Amino acid sequence: MEGKKTIAGRFRNRKEAGRFLAERLVAYANCPEVVVLALPRGGVPVAFEIATAIHAPLDIFVVRKLGVPGQEELALGALASNGTRLLNEPVVQALGITPGEIETVTAKEQAELERRERVYRAGRAPLDLNGRIVILVDDGIATGTTMQAAIAAIRTQQPARVVVAVPVAPLSTCRKLEQEAEEVVCLLSPEDFMAISLWYDEFSQTGDEEVCDLLSRADRMGPDVSASHLRH
Repeated sequence: MEGKKTIAGRFRNRKEAGRFLAERLVAYANCPEVVVLALPRGGVPVAFEIATAIHAPLDIFVVRKLGVPGQEELALGALASNGTRLLNEPVVQALGITPGEIETVTAKEQAELERRERVYRAGRAPLDLNGRIVILVDDGIATGTTMQAAIAAIRTQQPARVVVAVPVAPLSTCRKLEQEAEEVVCLLSPEDFMAISLWYDEFSQTGDEEVCDLLSRADRMGPDVSASHLRH
């Protein structure tokens, strides 16, 4: 795992975080095998900066957290675009969550996952990941369950390499993800993590409109995107 702090130990916004990450991913610039995948919604502004900087195509990979009924912020698992579902067995067992409750939560999140796919893709087909170097981006990671589900789902498409790139995550989570990805690039691994939002000055919710706009902009720029600002 690579780590590097900003001077202030936090980020102004997702855009700045993406630019810092891009500097750490310069080795992947102008490589035709590289694709950048964002976990929407918050991962998209971060990934857009990376994709623009390293001159790589940008796509989304939709993963939904499966929240514990009544405690939705606590993940009992995660669901990915291709149907891959990863359960957090210690949470499921400790809270006595029933199979029926799991299926109810899964059905709800499957519907939202499909909605996001329709809205964000706007008819664009997913990128082919077979044999590609996949840089998987989010705006931060807490427990890692969602990212683990994304990695597991992407592995079914036989990529050559999976690189997890995030601005901030607990060190323990990064260590866990190092067992599943070929590389983990995390700029900030605070001991007193608490929550992703605490490490940003501005962390407003990323809306559907912003996601669609950034994906459209990346699509229009295509192979003509310049990677020159990596030098600044």
